[in-house]
This record gives sequence, structure tokens and C-alpha cells, in this order.
Amino acid sequence: MEIATAIAAFLTHVRVEKGLSPNTVSAYRRDLLKFEEFGEKKKLTVESVSRDDLVDFLASLYRQKLESRTVARNLATMRNFFRFTLVQELRTEDPSLNLESPKIRRSLPGYLRLEEVEKLLAQPDEKQPLGLRDRAMFEVLYSTGLRVSELVGLRVMDMDRAAGCVRCIGKGDKERIVPIGKKAIALVERYLRDARPKLLGNANKANVTMLFINRRGGPLSRVGVWKILSAYGRQAGMRKGLTPHMLRHSFATHLLERGADLRSVQLMLGHSDISTTQIYTHVVEERLKQIYKAHHPRA
Repeated sequence: MEIATAIAAFLTHVRVEKGLSPNTVSAYRRDLLKFEEFGEKKKLTVESVSRDDLVDFLASLYRQKLESRTVARNLATMRNFFRFTLVQELRTEDPSLNLESPKIRRSLPGYLRLEEVEKLLAQPDEKQPLGLRDRAMFEVLYSTGLRVSELVGLRVMDMDRAAGCVRCIGKGDKERIVPIGKKAIALVERYLRDARPKLLGNANKANVTMLFINRRGGPLSRVGVWKILSAYGRQAGMRKGLTPHMLRHSFATHLLERGADLRSVQLMLGHSDISTTQIYTHVVEERLKQIYKAHHPRA
């Protein structure tokens, strides 16, 4: 069977039968397209792919100057794909079985200092509907540590202002409840009262359930939020690469700096494994070292 045909079947399987998110399916598609192009050059079929072919494929990714993390993700995609070919009886053995994943150096997440967060939050013009929306949106991001995909998926009903919490759907369609601060709640209430009705305009309000909407009354996209935040970051004179995830990192780092325990932060972030959350302890350790060097007379 041609590799392209098997890839199409695999993508249909993960989308329809496994119910994976559109973002995950898109990531699989991007990785497998690279492998499809590689296979076409070597005139490979699904049945003929060997372990050596996969080693050559991974080596080609390194030659493209891709990071170890990206190569490791491509290998994980290959493993899922070839497990699928075994189940579908397209092959009798898995060529990816004994391949080692590249060692990944865990980089510290970028985050904002508290004064930088305050400077960012002060940028939107709250007298304008879009400015009030943006301020409320940033407050929610920083107050809850939500992923941007979780933020744009929030519905009006997901915000329990009386209980001080928000309900969101995270990775793997897992639901979690996250506390939200009083400042964020107050801004959301102002946004719902003063800005959202103006953004909706003549739209059928009953059909628009998303909490944060664009200037045309439709749902905001992940890319849209990224662009909005990036523009405000430049306006505030901040470093390049300001992203919604940096507010998530800032949320976790500031909690730990002020004594929150790792398990609680893990639950709020929606990490399935606490080892993912532990990277933030390195941020706190680096911060403590900087304070020590700056202030101890014997440093």
C-alpha cells in the first residue's frame, strides 16, 4: 500500500474513531507529510519501510536544523502510525519499535515578572469595547493559567462568578474547575455588561455562547488571541515573543514563588503528570539564586 493512502486512513481513524482534537490531528498530519515526502523520494511503500529507513528519516530532520523536541515528536507520530498499520494488518512488524527517542534538554519556560504583568494589563483602553474585552481576557489568562485553546473555548455559562471559579475543557477533553480571582471576575462582569453586547451588534445573541468574541460577534481564534497579546506586548515595550502561554507560565511561577504547593499548581494547570509541573520549580530556584547573589554580602 502507498504511504499516502495509509496516512489518510490513519488520520481518519484518529479523528473519527479516537476522537482526537483538531489540533492533535493537524500535528499528526504535518509530521506524516514529512514522512510521506521522504518515502516518495526513496520509493517506499508501507510494507517496505524498515528500521533503517526511519533512522534515515530522523537524521534528515536533524539536517533540517530541527530541534530534538521536534524530532522526538515526529518519532512519536511514527510509532502511533505504525501501531495503526499493525492493527490494520498492513504490516506484520513495527519498524519503530526499538528506536530511541532523542534526549531533550528541558528549557526553562519564559515568564513575566509581576511588574511586567501589571504593565501589560494596563495597556488596553477599557473605555473601548475591544479594549475592555482584551483587559478582561488577559486578566482571566493570568488569574487562571488557562491554555489559549481553553480560553477561546469558554462559554458564558462556564464562568461561575458567585463561586469564584471557571469550568474549562482541557487536553483530551478533560474537564476541570479552576479558581479565578476577584479582579478577573469584576472585569469579566464589566465586559459582559458594557462591551460584549456592543460587539455582538445585530447578531443573534441566543446563538453566541462563547464568552470572548471578536469585533464581528463571532468566536475568537487561538491565533487571534496570540496576535492581540503580541501587539500589546510591543506596545508595552516588552521583549519579543510574548505569547498567551507566557501568561500561563507566569501564573504558575508566581504561585510557587509565593508558597503554593506543586500538586495544587498541577491541578490548576491541568497537567496529567506532575513531572510536567516540576519544571516551574527550576524557575523559582533560579529566582532565589538571583536574589541571593544580589543581596547577600558574601555572595
